Amino acid sequence: MPHDTDPRLLRSFTAVAEELHFTRAAARLFVAQQALSRDIRRLERELGADLFVRTTRAVTLTADGARLLPYARRVLAAHDELRDAWTGQGAERPLLVDISAPVGTGARVLAEARAQAPGVEFVARFISGLTGAAAEILAGRLDVSFGRVAGLDPAVLAGLGHQPVRYERMAVLLDAGHRLAGLAEVPLDALSGETLYVAAGNPATAEWTDLAERLFAGRGIRAAAPFPEIAGEEEFVRVVRKQGWSVLASTEFMEVPGMVVRPLTGPVPLAPVSLVWRDGLTHPGLDVLRRIADEEAAAHGWLERPAGSWLPEPDLSLMAVNAPRVGRVRRRSRDT
Repeated sequence: MPHDTDPRLLRSFTAVAEELHFTRAAARLFVAQQALSRDIRRLERELGADLFVRTTRAVTLTADGARLLPYARRVLAAHDELRDAWTGQGAERPLLVDISAPVGTGARVLAEARAQAPGVEFVARFISGLTGAAAEILAGRLDVSFGRVAGLDPAVLAGLGHQPVRYERMAVLLDAGHRLAGLAEVPLDALSGETLYVAAGNPATAEWTDLAERLFAGRGIRAAAPFPEIAGEEEFVRVVRKQGWSVLASTEFMEVPGMVVRPLTGPVPLAPVSLVWRDGLTHPGLDVLRRIADEEAAAHGWLERPAGSWLPEPDLSLMAVNAPRVGRVRRRSRDT
């Protein structure tokens, strides 16, 4: 018995075995009778046994065919169960959603999705960085994430679907006693000579470090030296306070005792956020998230760029900022 028998062949066999008529079995499977006959012959060759006795008047099972039938039915039932688990009929499978942190765009979309679709189970994950989350998505250990897709390797991006959600305004996290902490907004020029933590050295957040380096180029702002990955909010706060870092962030950032978040200006730098999922994924939870992301973007103007904003060219293309239309899904980079 071969170890990799095509389920289609077993389905063809079962249809003929139950109908005992090739024409009726072909109609049941919506295939041509010749194709059905070829499938049966192929299965018989693979098994090394005749499964049917064919005459001009009747089709009957051989002893080997009768022995195979209950096994074929069980295999097909398991195959159908597996198929249903990954389609809309498999809604009981929780959707694993990375929102990076309990605050921010992803957290807001997820909270609204849970409120509007209580029958769908969303399980939150907190992976710091879309680069790391994308690897988990492609490995099948995660379903959905949020972040900057332009910073991903093209080979990785090719395996993902993505939908623009928001332009978060970039900000700086400062010690409350910092010389710039009293400003309502911090001009980028005022940060010249400063060193900011941008998660350099953390491979999971490479897309964020890349965005920071693009922003800092030619402005005299330095990125802090690489530091081991910091896991968890409490540990992040402890390390940042101990190191005395200022941190490149967005205005959607958690509260840190003794520190303040100030939006950046001159120009206004933006952090693009997209909803990201594994290409080909079907799940009612994904449908809900995509709809909620569209609705929230439209309601709050999330995809409107403020005057005098800054965004790298790769992000402009992927986010389609030259012709924003809320709800349009972009799978590939293109110029607009």
